Amino acid sequence: MSEEPPLDRVQLGAYFALMEVAGLLRHAVEQQLREAGGLSYVQFQLLARLGLDSPTGSGRMTDLADGVVYSRSGLTYQAGLLEQAGLVVRAPSPDDERGVTVTITGAGRAVLDRVLPGHVAVLRELFLEPLSRPDVEALAGLLEPVRDHMRAAPPRSAAPRRRRAGA
Repeated sequence: MSEEPPLDRVQLGAYFALMEVAGLLRHAVEQQLREAGGLSYVQFQLLARLGLDSPTGSGRMTDLADGVVYSRSGLTYQAGLLEQAGLVVRAPSPDDERGVTVTITGAGRAVLDRVLPGHVAVLRELFLEPLSRPDVEALAGLLEPVRDHMRAAPPRSAAPRRRRAGA
């Protein structure tokens, strides 16, 4: 079996730049979401997927966990916090007896409406401002196949669960 050569300078530079940009942007976005709406980034993603992406305002927990790339248990916890705050409701899935459906409430939509303008402003200022429209299109064209390649693996929810010791 041959050993893969190490990353060259350009590959390593691209990787580090991507990770640094993602980290800096995530930090700024999380700060804005906490200040404007008391939300974590994952809570915002959940509300945005329900309030902006879903025509019904509802989604299955498993699908949402895969979409936001978060563990099922972690998303269950975050959805519980949102439910306690009255921003979502959870109910048994009508088409899967073991599944749970989450639905955004009017209060959840109001919080989303409150945080979204600031969220967009942060994205424009930090991420989009230094790029031209052709740059953004080129970046999207570069990242989409990488994302699709990474998502070609079975979704996290389809991965077998580890058994607890003694179970």
